Order: sequence, then C-alpha cells, then structure tokens
Amino acid sequence: MPPVTDGLIIAAGMGSRLRALSDCKPLTRVCGISLLELAVRQLAGAGVRRVVVVTGYQADRIEAAIPAIAAGSGVAIETVRVPDWTRPNGLSVRAGAARIAGNYLLVMADHILSGDLLRQLTAESAMDAGVTLAVDRNLGSPLVDPDDATFVRVDANGMIRAIGKHLPDPDAIDCGAFLATPELARAIGEAIDAGLPGSLSDGMQLLADRGRAATVDIGNAWWIDVDDPKSHAQAEQALPMSMAHLFTAGLMRDGGADRSAAA
Repeated sequence: MPPVTDGLIIAAGMGSRLRALSDCKPLTRVCGISLLELAVRQLAGAGVRRVVVVTGYQADRIEAAIPAIAAGSGVAIETVRVPDWTRPNGLSVRAGAARIAGNYLLVMADHILSGDLLRQLTAESAMDAGVTLAVDRNLGSPLVDPDDATFVRVDANGMIRAIGKHLPDPDAIDCGAFLATPELARAIGEAIDAGLPGSLSDGMQLLADRGRAATVDIGNAWWIDVDDPKSHAQAEQALPMSMAHLFTAGLMRDGGADRSAAA
C-alpha cells in the first residue's frame, strides 16, 4: 500500500457534553493546545501532509484558527462546511472525502491518539479492505465511557461483524481512527439511499456485511475521547506522558500554534 498522505478530521458537531468547559469543542484546550491542533499534529506524525477539516457548528471560529495551525504544523489544511451540522456524522465524512482522491486517515477532532496508534494503523491495515478501523480490546479501560463508546464485534480474522453503540457482547471498542478508501463514503451514501440516517457506523456496517471492514488491534497504544469534563481532566493528566514528542518539540510549552483562539 502506498504511503497515506491525506487526512480527514471531523469537527462539525456541537459537543454539548463539554460545554461546561468550552463553547467550541474543537478549540477546547488540553495542556494548552486545542483538540483540533492535536488532531492535525497527530496526523502529521503519521505521515499526513494534507488535511481536510469538516466544520459546522462555530465554523467561523474554527476556520479562523486554521492558518496558524497549518503554519505551525507544516501541514496544508483546507476546510469544508456541512450545511446542517445536526445531521449524522456520516454526512461530514462524505463532505470531506469528496475533497480527497484516494485513501486517507480519518479521525474525530475530539479523539487524542498516540503516534504509535496511527502509525500502527497505517502499517498493519488490510491490503484488501474498504476501511480499516483501529480497535481497543481493553473493554474495561478507565479512559473509556461505556455509555458513549462505539463497540465492535469481530470474527476470527479481525473483520468487523457488527458495530454500534450499546452493541451486545462486543469484542472491542472503536478508537475513532480509520484508514479509509473511497468505498467508505460510497457506503454511507448507499446507507442513506436505503433509508438509514447516514451515520459513519451505518456505512461501516454496510462494508462489514460485505466483508470489507477490517480492524487493527492497537494493543497498549494510548487514546482517549475527550467528550466531557471527566475525560478532559483524564486527558490533561495523561497527555504529557503519552504525547511526550509534542513536549519535546516545544508545542505544549508554548501553548500551540492557535494560542490566540478562545477555548
């Protein structure tokens, strides 16, 4: 598989569970740097050189922060807005994927992922799959909110059988990091045409039903979904150790490229 140099970040939703700390979730700071910049830096560390950011809620504020993030990270960033950010996240994936010709790393703006996780995803992804999802088999992780997580059942070959929230008898947790081919956006479109809401999981399940959705087990790699004040506090405590390379680069110490943006 050729190197993946395109990334897609979904940053369109309101993030209501984090509003006690911030009224703009992608610009919420963890250890002095916004979640959005962390997402860009993580993708850059995995070899991505161009990122598409999908915006919706508070789009003007997020887009205003982009030039400084791009300059500080050395990554080319473009944005695309979804007209109705209240619709399922699969619509955001389709909007962003329309700007990307080939394969891409897909992440959520509120997920912090170790560099090892993303590098492992690109290195171990199935050669013949429409999408490969990073999964955590530690179902009891204290960093995971079981009421909000998306769960996965896999077969003996690591292919997804079922995916969704409140999934009975899961084998693993969706980490929110995907190596996607153009098949993913097409599958979301097919799910919508079939009368489904159009969530990312709808498209993933369609590919799973076709045997086209693979997984990579992240092992002990670190990640967290920063979705509420509790997970934000956990991220602030764990991030310095888990993302030490960012400290080495001086990024955290200096407050990130977007330090002028309000959190």
